[in-house]
Amino acid sequence: MNANESVITKFYTAFSNADAKTMSECYHPKVHFIDPAFGLLKEEQVSQMWEMLILKSKGNIKIEFSNVKADEFSGSARWVATYNFSKTNRKVINHIAAEFVFQDGLIIKHTDNFDVWKWSKQAFGVTGYLLGWTGFFHNKIQEQALLSLKKFQQSN
Repeated sequence: MNANESVITKFYTAFSNADAKTMSECYHPKVHFIDPAFGLLKEEQVSQMWEMLILKSKGNIKIEFSNVKADEFSGSARWVATYNFSKTNRKVINHIAAEFVFQDGLIIKHTDNFDVWKWSKQAFGVTGYLLGWTGFFHNKIQEQALLSLKKFQQSN
């Protein structure tokens, strides 16, 4: 295992142990994070998002990861998050493909990709099945995710 593969492994091991502090240590101070739920987050927003998600899960999130690969510049991993979506209490099993870019031995860019329609069917049931593929629904998900993060930031 090379150094960047170790960083990815450390990150997901910390996530599976609900350790937001160690996850944050894997990120470069100028990190950018992108995913379908939050869009683009920068710098301290990224660590705050993970902390919020861990706290909201109240210990009821299961993280599994595999296929960790990296060279000196970039890397990737697959991971699965199993949890109950807080707004509906519906069980979600989200399969995610992660891509990383490294600088100074830390993650400077983290991109998570997942099928929003599959996620929304699990999280919202029939509503997600009927609307989860639409741009309107994707925008609403992102709006709500960013609002949750903003409220979390203001309360801490």
